Amino acid sequence: MRILHTESSCGWGGQEIRILDEAQGISARGHDVAILAPREARIYEAALERGLRAEALPIARKNMGGLVAMRRRLQAHPVDVVNSHSSTDSWLAALACATLAPAPALVRTRHISASIPNNLPTRWLYRTATRHIVTTGENLRTQLIRDNRVPSERITSVPTGIDSARFVPGARDAARRSTGLPSEGRLIGIVATLRSWKGHRYLIEALQGLPGDVGLVIVGDGPQRHNIEAKIRELDMGERVRLVGNQDNVVPWLQSLDVFALPSYANEGVPQALVQAMLCALPCVTTAAGSIGEIARDGVTAIVVKTENAVDLQRGLERALGDAGLRTRLGNAARLYCAANLGLETMLDRMERVFLEAARPNPR
Repeated sequence: MRILHTESSCGWGGQEIRILDEAQGISARGHDVAILAPREARIYEAALERGLRAEALPIARKNMGGLVAMRRRLQAHPVDVVNSHSSTDSWLAALACATLAPAPALVRTRHISASIPNNLPTRWLYRTATRHIVTTGENLRTQLIRDNRVPSERITSVPTGIDSARFVPGARDAARRSTGLPSEGRLIGIVATLRSWKGHRYLIEALQGLPGDVGLVIVGDGPQRHNIEAKIRELDMGERVRLVGNQDNVVPWLQSLDVFALPSYANEGVPQALVQAMLCALPCVTTAAGSIGEIARDGVTAIVVKTENAVDLQRGLERALGDAGLRTRLGNAARLYCAANLGLETMLDRMERVFLEAARPNPR
């Protein structure tokens, strides 16, 4: 098949990483795969660095220039499937496809749980222009069926798959030496783009109530960095919190931790970082936001706490830090579950089936 991924966002996070992993994996299976993105988008350079075929197109905004560029590209280089990933590129691809005959099938991947409007244009986009919708969690799928009345047979949940051979438990002391983290003391960590809904502020507030030997490692960067730094200063937590920025390889950072935390309160599918931490057999303290509850079962694979609640988050962290047996049980159960259900090849199998089905002639 000829598959074209489109991404209008210039940001960086799990969504962009999934696109790259998926494109690389599907390409390795013999399909012709390319990525369209604005030249200024980080995913454009990242795709080239991975040896993927990436093309720069002015699709960062919904305007006539972007639409014309998208249509010309599809007309000059026909494909079987366009897989769009953000709002802007989805609209541009849908409108471009609507003016072409024959037109490729449009598959729209919804990565986050934010609600979408139920107006006439959006209904056209999701019910008519799009051949199939992929969500990154079952709760997101249910939401679109319930709130936007998208036929259930046209939506498939495909959580992001993670390489279980790469994300593995490791020796904590060796990992701390490689990252430069202190060998002594207990460390809680979070790996996430610094966005408000990831809940970093609640994690910093919860840390304030934990014993002084407990530190926090924040891996990632993003638009909330200044606000997070301000919160650290406000609570005088500078000696206990380490902001280490984006890391090309997060494995040793995860292996350095005693507990992983992800107190998200909105916009989540099944977060990649949480699956990665679980595959490293880390005990995880998280919420049930979005589709997180599909893999985080309280007391079984994780400790689940209330959203936007630093007090309950502190209790959950205390519970994990204070019980070595619980940490081991949660970590082992989480790794087994994720390895069996959320592996990279599982995701590729599911997406390949979606693309093959979507590329069949539309019976309508």
